[in-house]
Amino acid sequence: MTDTVQNADRAFKYPNFRNFVIAKFCTTFAVQMQSVAIGWQVYSITGDPMDLGLVGLAQFLPFVILILPAGQVADRLNRRFILSLCYATEAVCAGLLLMLTFIGIQSVWPVLAVLVLFGSARAFSQPASQAITPNLVPASAFPNAIALNSSSGHIARIAGPAAGGALYIMGPNVVYTSVAITLCLSVFLMSRVKLPKIIRAKEPASWHTVFEGLRFVKSRPMILGAISLDLFAVLFGGAVALLPAYASDILHVGPQGLGFLRTAPAIGAATTAAILVFNPVIRNVGNWLFGGVAVFGMAIIVFGLSENFLLSLAALIVLGAGDMVSVYIRHMLVQLETPDEIRGRVSAVNGVFIGASNELGEFESGVTAAWFGLVPAVVFGGVATIIVTGLWIKLFPQLSKMDRLPGHYKEK
Repeated sequence: MTDTVQNADRAFKYPNFRNFVIAKFCTTFAVQMQSVAIGWQVYSITGDPMDLGLVGLAQFLPFVILILPAGQVADRLNRRFILSLCYATEAVCAGLLLMLTFIGIQSVWPVLAVLVLFGSARAFSQPASQAITPNLVPASAFPNAIALNSSSGHIARIAGPAAGGALYIMGPNVVYTSVAITLCLSVFLMSRVKLPKIIRAKEPASWHTVFEGLRFVKSRPMILGAISLDLFAVLFGGAVALLPAYASDILHVGPQGLGFLRTAPAIGAATTAAILVFNPVIRNVGNWLFGGVAVFGMAIIVFGLSENFLLSLAALIVLGAGDMVSVYIRHMLVQLETPDEIRGRVSAVNGVFIGASNELGEFESGVTAAWFGLVPAVVFGGVATIIVTGLWIKLFPQLSKMDRLPGHYKEK
């Protein structure tokens, strides 16, 4: 039996990690509820899939601009304080969306302005959130902490969209009020997290230190290959951005149906993450990584071609499972290979790739849907994802042939 399996239930026993995970769960749950409300509200106002792409772009632009400086902030300041402040800012955004709903907006632009602020908060929370985990548990419990963290996040992605869709029946104002209250709870829980005293080198703040994470990633071909695979594969797989249009125009389901569609990828991901808690990927890591991305691409194609609600749900569940495998391996690889003193900056680089693949991918999907139609846009994205997977196997053979994670626990 591996050390990882022996310690499979240990990470949640540490109070600081437990408070952090619950706070992150509440934040993810709230954001997922909010995403359903924003998507349905925007599409009901304009009926234009391009505006769904703009929703992603409004969050992506501040994220990609601020994420590298945010990584340095995460390496220099208290990561608990950063996360508390970011969660509070997201609560303010929910309050602003509630205010816009009450005054009866008829344009998408005020919503986009709020999402710019929301994207800025995400830029600072992402590297701090990723970098803080190794500070909350001992090394023996770290693989389990990664799996538990991912699992709880995906459970929130299951419950959040379903709750958002159900609450939207009573109006978007109910959703935004619930989001604000839940995010305030996240702030309280983060205030209870206590970090050990960490001695870091007092290097002066400069553009040289800001880009230290980029230099580190560039010097590690396997890390570069893993996170760039996510960027270019998922960039073309932003089908989730088009779910409001699919729910309305192709599958003909209402906001509750949209909530189930948004939940489906998280069901697949959470189920896979739960399996990984007790059965982590130890051998044939490269095959699992590329296999997960390939399954992700094939599921997108099936979803794009489906006109049946149940088949669409099944395809999205498989999509989430494939994505979870690649996310788990990438996070383990990045965290195990990165020294703590630059973990925030490396996490920021990882965040640039993740943010680009998600929000920029949503914009790409909105543009291609406006140009070519919903179905061709989604199918094209799935095909492109599979092509990228094949190219990356050739470009990063060391990654595709990797058997074990570097420095990972070996079987006794």
